[in-house]
Amino acid sequence: MKTLITERLTLRLVSVDDAPFILELYNHPDFYRFVGDKQIRTVEEARRYIQENMLHMQESKGVSLLVVETKADKQPIGICGLVKRDTLTAFDIGYGYLPHAYGKGYAIEAATAVVEFARDSMKIENLVAITNNDNIRSISLLEKLGFQFERIEQTYDNGRTLQLYTMTL
Repeated sequence: MKTLITERLTLRLVSVDDAPFILELYNHPDFYRFVGDKQIRTVEEARRYIQENMLHMQESKGVSLLVVETKADKQPIGICGLVKRDTLTAFDIGYGYLPHAYGKGYAIEAATAVVEFARDSMKIENLVAITNNDNIRSISLLEKLGFQFERIEQTYDNGRTLQLYTMTL
């Protein structure tokens, strides 16, 4: 994926220099709860995750999660981009943010840029998104973007459900 620019944000390819940020984001309690524990506990493990997962996906599938930075101070606040999971037929939009970025419209701004890139540059016709049934922020964002609930993808023992949303571009 290429760098995407919005009014307030820059979405750019991750690098190993982003390891401290990825370590912080991926170890935040909200990230654990809604995305899962990726077993990243050190900066070195974050570097390895960036190389073996994020950059590898970019190289092998042409898509990746991008680091979302505010233009004003060039500080990373989250990730947003496209993922191609082997378990799903369509490309998947993914995102996650640090709490200080919540409620400021950054997520919708970044996700809109990713959807437009998928449609206009990659000529993708359908996108999917997966979220927990209790992730109210994520469900709200997906609905604002125009995604529609399609089906329950998986149910967990703790009573939470993973839901699949779809969008035709």
